[in-house]
Amino acid sequence: QVQLVESGGGLVQAGGSLTLSCAVSGSTLSMIDLNWYRRVPGNEREMVAGVRSNGATIYAGSVKGRFTISRENARNTVALQMNSLSPEDTAVYYCNAPIGGRNYWGQGTQVTVSS
Repeated sequence: QVQLVESGGGLVQAGGSLTLSCAVSGSTLSMIDLNWYRRVPGNEREMVAGVRSNGATIYAGSVKGRFTISRENARNTVALQMNSLSPEDTAVYYCNAPIGGRNYWGQGTQVTVSS
C-alpha cells in the first residue's frame, strides 16, 4: 500500500526558511513523479513544485527561486526547501504522487509564516 507522510511544518518568521520532507512507502521513489501542493482555507490545492522520474523539476511562478524540490532516494524521501518565506506562503502543504492512474496524498503539514 502506498503511503506518503509529510513532516517538517511549523511556525517560522517572515524571511526565514523551512524544509519539509515526505516519506514514501510502497513504491520506489526513483521511479515515480512527486509533487508538493499547498492549500489555504477557501482555496483549491495549488501545485508549488514537482520532480519527475527523470529528474526534471517544475515550480509555480510564485515560489520559483525560493523553493527547491529534491529527492533523497536512499531514504525514499522527497524534500521541499523553502527560503525567503512570506505570510503568503502560509498553508497546509501536501505531498502527492500519481501512481498507476491514482493520486496518492499525504495528510498534510501546516506551515505558518508570521509577519
